[in-house]
Order: sequence, then C-alpha cells, then structure tokens
Amino acid sequence: MGMGAFLYLNQRNFLYFPTPDKGTKYSTMTLQNDGESINVIVLHEGKKNAILYFGGNAESMAGSSDYIAGQFPDFTVYLLDYRGYGASTGTSTEKALYSDALKLYDSIVSKHKRISVGGRSLGSGIATYVAAHRKVSKLALITPYDSIVNVAQDIYPVYPASLLLDDTYDSVNRVKDIKAQTLIVIAEKDRVIPRKSTDNLIKAFKKKQLKVIVIKNRGHIDISSDERYYKIMQDFIGEG
Repeated sequence: MGMGAFLYLNQRNFLYFPTPDKGTKYSTMTLQNDGESINVIVLHEGKKNAILYFGGNAESMAGSSDYIAGQFPDFTVYLLDYRGYGASTGTSTEKALYSDALKLYDSIVSKHKRISVGGRSLGSGIATYVAAHRKVSKLALITPYDSIVNVAQDIYPVYPASLLLDDTYDSVNRVKDIKAQTLIVIAEKDRVIPRKSTDNLIKAFKKKQLKVIVIKNRGHIDISSDERYYKIMQDFIGEG
C-alpha cells in the first residue's frame, strides 16, 4: 500500500522529465495559453507545408533541432517545448499539453496548405489527440503505445493503473476519429514501450489507413540515430 501511495503521489515525476533551456540558433515563437508562455522552435519559416512534432518525455527540442532541420528542408517544422521544458513555463499535464498542441495548430493553420503531425513515444499520444480534433494531412507515430494506463499496468502489474493515473494518453480510443493516413514506426528492440501495447494500437486502425514499419536492431532511444528512420519519415510525409 505504501508503494502504491508513493507511485500515485509521484506519478508525474515518472512520466515527465523536463529538459533545460539550451537556447537555439533557430527562430522561436511564443504562445500565451492558460497564463503560461509556451515556447515553439520554428525551422524553415515560410514553407508551403508544415510539420508539427511532439517529442518524447525527456527529449530536448533544441537538441533535436539540427537533425530535424536537416531532414525536412522543404517543410516549416514546429517543435513544441512542453510546459516546464526548455523555455516554456508551467508544469506538464495531459490536459495542458493537449491544450498547447491545439493552440499551436490553430495559430499556424492559416499559414500553410497542409499540416502533418509527428509524435514520438509520449508525444505520440499528443499527436493522436491533434489528429483526432483537427484536419491533418499525415500522421507519423514513432514508438507509440495504446495508452499510458496499459503501459503502466505492464510495468506495475500488482497495482490498478486505471485507478491511479491522472494522465492516461488514451490513443487507442481516439483512432476512430483520426482520418489522416498514418505511419507507425516500431523499434525492434524497444524495451520501454511493450510491443503488445503498440500492436493493440495498430489493430484499432483501418488497414487501408495505416502503414507499419519495424526498424530492426534499434531500441527506444537510438531509433532516431538510424539513417533508415529519417528516410522512412521523408518518404511517408512527402508532399503532405
């Protein structure tokens, strides 16, 4: 019972790992939302089509900027610092990050012909939320899960995760509202997201809507260091 209480009280410390503000050479924009200042790094301003990218729970957007800028030169890419991450103020919660994500989409939609959305690990849950509530051209999910509840239940089987967790990121139950063509990228040796969690998400999509690719000999962390990863993303997003 004591361990269960500890996990409940500290649950967000296990889910969010804020990264420091490293600064960036790229342009930035600031969104004011719910009294907080949300920092967004903007790569290749002024392009016809755009990508919104939501990173992992310990991913620095400033740290990822160079790689992403080099791989998508023909898109304006928006990298959202979660609340408490980078130059953003506030504290991350599921509700807050959904609100910030939609705020970002709504603030840039008039500037672009098409908007694609990508999400990695934790960010895949935010990406599915945006795709379920806004018009999205392509949706790319990297090392995604069906829900954080199911992932937590797999890690702590003795505790009722559905009763303990405040932030659930229930992607699987949003799939019915997602119209965009979707790509799911799996790391063959992922030891963070259980394969059965990803497979459950895959089953929720219509087959004609979904493409699934497994990158062999890569894990949850090093998948983005593989040349195949960016080639897959480039080919999928294409002109969308």
